[in-house]
Formats: sequence, C-alpha cells, structure tokens
Amino acid sequence: MRQEEIWDADAAQRYDTPGTGMFAPEVLGPTVDRLAALAGGGRALEFAVGTGRVAIPLAGRGVPVTGIELSPPMVAQLRTKADEATIPVVVGDMATATAPGDYTLVYLVYNTISNLLDQAEQVACFRNAARHLGPGGRFVIELWVPELRKLTPGEQATVWQADPGYIGLDTYDVLRQRVVSHHFHFGEGQEARLFRSPHRYIWPAELDLMGQLAGFELESRHADWSGAEFTAESRSHVSVYRLPG
Repeated sequence: MRQEEIWDADAAQRYDTPGTGMFAPEVLGPTVDRLAALAGGGRALEFAVGTGRVAIPLAGRGVPVTGIELSPPMVAQLRTKADEATIPVVVGDMATATAPGDYTLVYLVYNTISNLLDQAEQVACFRNAARHLGPGGRFVIELWVPELRKLTPGEQATVWQADPGYIGLDTYDVLRQRVVSHHFHFGEGQEARLFRSPHRYIWPAELDLMGQLAGFELESRHADWSGAEFTAESRSHVSVYRLPG
C-alpha cells in the first residue's frame, strides 16, 4: 500500500492518544525540550508533521513551526487543534516538497524516515532537509534499530511489544531490507483490530552515509531524547546531523 492510502481518515481519527503512548508526558516532554534547544531561537520544519503531536507543543514553547505532510486527513485532524497561522502545513512528500522560509532545524521523529520505501527516497529526504537549512542548520532523526539479532535461522518475525490489549510484531524481508509492522489492538472479545505499515529499515551507519551524501556531519547520537548513551543494546536512537557552519 502507498503511504497516502495507509494514513487515511480512519487512521487519522485513531492516531491521537492524549496522555498515553507516544503522547505520554514522559515521552513527549523530553522530545520537545531537546528540539526547542536545538532550534536555537530559529524556525523549525517538521517532516511528516501528522496531527501535530510534536509541532503543537513545540510551537507552544515559542518555536515557529511549519510542517510538511503527505496525508490530507492527518492535516485535517491537526486543524482541529491548531490553525494555519499557528502551524502552517505544506501538503506533499517529505522527500521532495518545499516549505517557504528559512529554518535552523528540520526534524523527523518516531521512525518516519523508514516510511520511505527505498534507499533513493531516503537519500532524497536528507537532501530536502539540507535545502531548507542554512549553514550550521541541523537535521534531527528519531529511528529504531532493526532487531535482526532476534531472528533465528528460518524465522521472519519478532514480537517487539506485548501489553494487555496490544501486540506489536514486525515481519522482515532481509533481501529487500523491508519490514512490515503489525499492530494488533484487542479487548475482551474474540476479535482484534489490525493496523499494518510497511517500512525500509536503516542501520545507523547507513543513515550516516545518507547524511554525508547530503552534506551533513553527524553531530551527536543518543539512545533517547533525554541524552542516554547509545550502545549496542539500544533499541532506537536520536541522531543530530549538522551542515558545516
């Protein structure tokens, strides 16, 4: 499925979970704190702004935020919370769309660069970020680390979360560097609701090479938004790339 088909009106309506999951204060607070500091008093551009999970609180911190978003239903959901003057949005592909203005920070959170399903698109995303930044500008990416070490010979799937009412598992195609995330939501009955999304996974070293191709230098990498050390056991990372000043 194409991304614009996945992020339809139904997905947009279900996306926001105020106070829980990725909207929980302990998740969102450090994200906004770090991005506000990295913006350095300038303007920020969010690729795949979605329903404004990060953009709205970041704008509330005094950082002017513009978004690029592929899905009109996601933008419509954002508009129930913030108007065009507060969060301007360009509808388009984050690998190619252009937003007016100058920015000190471009950011792409919650694994969304992997929604681009081939390497060329992902490189184009880096180059698009660079086009929006001046010297010294930063591009920040939050991305998970592929869990291929969990795959034993012959297996193709890993369960990465199992909570009451929810199971998350990934199925891997290691030849094409693809993964499909399956999200099962269920209650006390016999039926479950399934949401699936395809991704192209990226190793940190490959991500760094993409940055170099676009003219960036890796400035820092941590395991989370609070600055924890990134190690071989880290399940995700926050990587900050910077254009030479």
